[in-house]
Amino acid sequence: MDIVEIFGYIGALFIGLVLGLIGGGGSILTVPILVYTLSFNPVIATAYSLFVVGTTSLVGALQNMRKGKVDFKTAMIFSIPALSAVYLTRAYIIPAIPDKLFEVSNFVVTKNLFVMIFFAFIMLLASITMIRNTKQKPGKHIESKKNKYYLLIIQGFFIGLVTGLVGAGGGFLIIPALVLLAKLPMKKAVASSLFIIAINSLIGFLGDMQIYDIDWSFLLIFTSISVVGIFIGTRLNNFVDGNRLKKAFGWFVLIMGVYIIYKELDD
Repeated sequence: MDIVEIFGYIGALFIGLVLGLIGGGGSILTVPILVYTLSFNPVIATAYSLFVVGTTSLVGALQNMRKGKVDFKTAMIFSIPALSAVYLTRAYIIPAIPDKLFEVSNFVVTKNLFVMIFFAFIMLLASITMIRNTKQKPGKHIESKKNKYYLLIIQGFFIGLVTGLVGAGGGFLIIPALVLLAKLPMKKAVASSLFIIAINSLIGFLGDMQIYDIDWSFLLIFTSISVVGIFIGTRLNNFVDGNRLKKAFGWFVLIMGVYIIYKELDD
């Protein structure tokens, strides 16, 4: 095992740590770690990312369930359209994308390039969301919560498509939706986000199991390290200012997104 691979496994710990601390964002790291430090094909990396993120988030969600922090009604309203979209995307849309999309002036846009550039775009969107650090506005009534459930369904389906395409759980989009549309307190939004991410990601991975040969020995080791990270992250969550941490992590994701675009277009 060389030094780059060692950094890859350290990255697994960081994925869980971030998920535990801010309820999202860890999935944004998974694909770049798998592609750039462990040399996986981008499409396989998005599949493995779904399992790693889904399993790690499930462990965090179970911890939060015991504390009564998960809003199951809101989570299920969000999850049903999302998991439908993510399964269809992984099982049918991703396999249907041709290996070579098009060519412009001898520059070939391949399936792998498309996946990484689209992923980088999602990273940039995520970074803006985290840097803006959206907070819940007080003074909203229960009626407004009920009136916004249809928007949760629409956003759930959209996030399912994104999750399916890039293998990211979408916590950076889910948490603002739960806070602004469902009017959940931030702590409940983070806990419910982990539950939604777990369902979406693992259902999406079921679609991949029908198509790809899975390296279970690697995947279980990498995921186990990430699970250790989320145990640490959920403990630290009680002592760390989540909003300030999310903003700092947003700047890191922004830099990573720009780097991926540069690296992919420069190759």
